[in-house]
Amino acid sequence: MLRDMFKKTYTVIETKYKKTEDEPSIPQGLWRKCNKCGQPIYVEDVVNNYYVCPKCGGYFRVHAYRRIEMLLDEGSFEEWNEEMDFSNPLNFPGYEKKVLAAKEKTNLNEAIVTGKGSIQGQETAVGVCDARFLMSSMGHVVGEKITQMVERATKEQLPVIIFACSGGARMQEGIVSLMQMAKTSAALKKHHEAGQLFISVLTDPTTGGVTASFAMLGDIILAEPNALIGFAGPRVIEQTIGQKLPEGFQRAEFLLEHGFVDKIVPRHEQRQVLADILKMHKKPETGVLSTIPAKTDVDIHTEEHNVGEKSAWDTVILSRSAGRPVATDYIHAIFDGFMEFHGDRYFGDDGAIVGGIAMFHGMPVTVIGQQKGKNTKDNIKRNFGMPSPEGYRKALRLMKQAETFGRPIICFVDTPGAFCGLEAEERGQGEAIARNLFEMADLKVPVLSIVIGEGGSGGALAMAVANEVWMMENAIYSILSPEGFASILWKDSKKAPEAAKVMKITAADLYERGLIELIIPEEEPAGNSTLEWIAGFMEVHVASFLEKYCKYDTEEIREHRYQRFRKF
Repeated sequence: MLRDMFKKTYTVIETKYKKTEDEPSIPQGLWRKCNKCGQPIYVEDVVNNYYVCPKCGGYFRVHAYRRIEMLLDEGSFEEWNEEMDFSNPLNFPGYEKKVLAAKEKTNLNEAIVTGKGSIQGQETAVGVCDARFLMSSMGHVVGEKITQMVERATKEQLPVIIFACSGGARMQEGIVSLMQMAKTSAALKKHHEAGQLFISVLTDPTTGGVTASFAMLGDIILAEPNALIGFAGPRVIEQTIGQKLPEGFQRAEFLLEHGFVDKIVPRHEQRQVLADILKMHKKPETGVLSTIPAKTDVDIHTEEHNVGEKSAWDTVILSRSAGRPVATDYIHAIFDGFMEFHGDRYFGDDGAIVGGIAMFHGMPVTVIGQQKGKNTKDNIKRNFGMPSPEGYRKALRLMKQAETFGRPIICFVDTPGAFCGLEAEERGQGEAIARNLFEMADLKVPVLSIVIGEGGSGGALAMAVANEVWMMENAIYSILSPEGFASILWKDSKKAPEAAKVMKITAADLYERGLIELIIPEEEPAGNSTLEWIAGFMEVHVASFLEKYCKYDTEEIREHRYQRFRKF
């Protein structure tokens, strides 16, 4: 049956190819020629491989009902608005005939199928575009089906998943087609304000008015590998500017690099990834943890630990040690199922900041960290832990997303300072940091920041406007580096050790002055051998933090954070 369906519907694969005398005779219907690599492929292999060429990895377009079958739990799909009246607002000649031909060819009423179903038991509304129907262009009926689906999902408190695939607005409907961009966006705005999740999955191609409306409005935006995604098509751009476009332009990987996509997900992983996202956005029955780590003998012992005697400069050296665990080490040690999201939705994805969602003892949380590299190559990728404006904007985007869905936020601070290069200034480094301070002050969910290494200046503070700030014993938190302090005030950077002492930048100094709430002991300097012990200590105290603050209402959380900084 699958082979017959593949044969009937897969028009994008050539059905004939030139044979030579040396080629074997191939029974018709069993083999096809991949239109991407040109190699003969066995139909059943393609079907079993999620419609991906097993030889070149090229993605074939998937029909709407087939994609629904691949993603949703068996028998769970309930279609909505299967039939809707045809609309020809311009009385465009021949348009109705063209639509009727598309209906006959595809057995679809229009270019999108909508309804609800479940993925691993998680109920969701779902819409799937089908490129066979007039290239899934968006006219009145498509816009109406999407809008009615979103409105119903909002009313029923369901998340929405839309698989976008489109050539853009439907030309035959003129300005009415254009209005669908605003209509679908307005419905999604109401859905967002109701605190409901929208996941947009971009497939090949997603262009034009669909890209400039619902497709790019997801709380989380996923994409299939190598999918063409853009507002104006490549041919239009080339004709307009008279230049050849670079390789990979407007592909999913290009959008990920430029900050517009959270994650590229191979087709065989999509069902699991979507199920995980839905589970992490499920409304909890209570605001407290389902299970809380017990106080252990080790933890009681650590509470009695006194910070060891060492100079401030010794602490500076330890805070910068190449062997110290980085943010992702603590994230993976403390939280379950961390799923990283990318991009600021404006310019790029900054490797100096990692962030996403995870589970902490049954509670969904947002986790964000300033990330240093572990070797030269990784440090270059991470810009040595010095975030650019897009990094701070990515962090803030994830924080605001956490606020929408009521998730606590845990930040790991570890930066020499914000990147001070020319390009950072051009893109508004100061504004990005200021915006984080402004918005974090008013977040309606608990925020915890932990300084795990260097806490350098405003670059660190932009991740530390929190209800509580903790520091590891061998971390530092300062107005700027001791070298910079000595250079500015004493005109001699060699006096950095003396400056470190005067600046009072160690955890002990800041705790004594009431600037932090907790010191995380390091009986031995943090490293691979002590990571498990330190993470265990953090885990117990994070649980206590969440247990405490999740009992507060939103106004209490905000006021607590305000008063914390008001006293300084």
